[in-house]
Amino acid sequence: MQIVVLDGYALNPGDLSWAGLQALGSYTIYDRTLPEELVPRAAEADIVTANKVQLSRETIARLPRLKCIAVTATGYDIVDVVAARERGIAVCNVPDYATPSVVQMVFAHLLNLTLHVAEHARGVAAGRWSRSPDFCYWDFPLVELAGLTIGLVGFGRIGRATAQVALAMGMKVLAFDKMPVALAGVQFVPLDNLFRQSDVVSLHCPLTPETENLVNAERLATMKRSAYVINTSRGPLVDEPALAAALHAGQIAAAGLDVLSTEPPPPDHPLLTAPNCYITPHIAWATRAARERLLAVTVANVKAFLAGTPQNVVNAGS
Repeated sequence: MQIVVLDGYALNPGDLSWAGLQALGSYTIYDRTLPEELVPRAAEADIVTANKVQLSRETIARLPRLKCIAVTATGYDIVDVVAARERGIAVCNVPDYATPSVVQMVFAHLLNLTLHVAEHARGVAAGRWSRSPDFCYWDFPLVELAGLTIGLVGFGRIGRATAQVALAMGMKVLAFDKMPVALAGVQFVPLDNLFRQSDVVSLHCPLTPETENLVNAERLATMKRSAYVINTSRGPLVDEPALAAALHAGQIAAAGLDVLSTEPPPPDHPLLTAPNCYITPHIAWATRAARERLLAVTVANVKAFLAGTPQNVVNAGS
């Protein structure tokens, strides 16, 4: 079996081992693959792994030997799963590798928004504390999380884990999900109610045609002026020009984002210059522990496919 890793660098920039995958067949590992390089590189592949490389219907049609696509992520919107199913190509994902790390990033952003950790640390480094006439100072309002309401859009594994941490910190938790799973202390409400009532709206849903631009001008207009938006899920869930406009207008207090609709973003992206907008470069998933789990499950997915018992298949059925 020919295994081709199309974009392995983000998963393993050198601190992990490919040995588990290498033991399963002939392999080629590419750090990155440009669109025009995809077909030549994967033409002889029986199995490909991909994280961000787009495998469209047209591309899949040009890969006659392809039998399995192992997505090195939970989300699999990079693959035309219908086209793959029509060809009998299994598409496997890794459903639960980064939950603790993503939850950690949610609260890293939230704690930064409420305590302005980054600004205060920069101020101290610049001598602001040394010049202070008092033993302490703060340049921004400091907000306590206990008693605030967090609204979780999506209540899968990450949403539920986020809820548990929020409850432990004394927050009230609202949630919206089409298939709600009960959790003590969590109240399910309609989506529009969640935006109106929450002090923090945190996104934990997949990107679908229905959820694209879920955070739009209309919903932002209903939020509290003191509210925050946090997105560690998928960039296109947010209408980014609308969010930038809301931040410029003071319609909401701030946003913490780990994802954008275009990654890397163009230099003129409207959120890069929006006030009170803090953006990290899509790293919630990227702790070493999470990447170790991701690679281990990817290897297990390939091994299971080769054994005739594919697992974590997202395009099964007719």
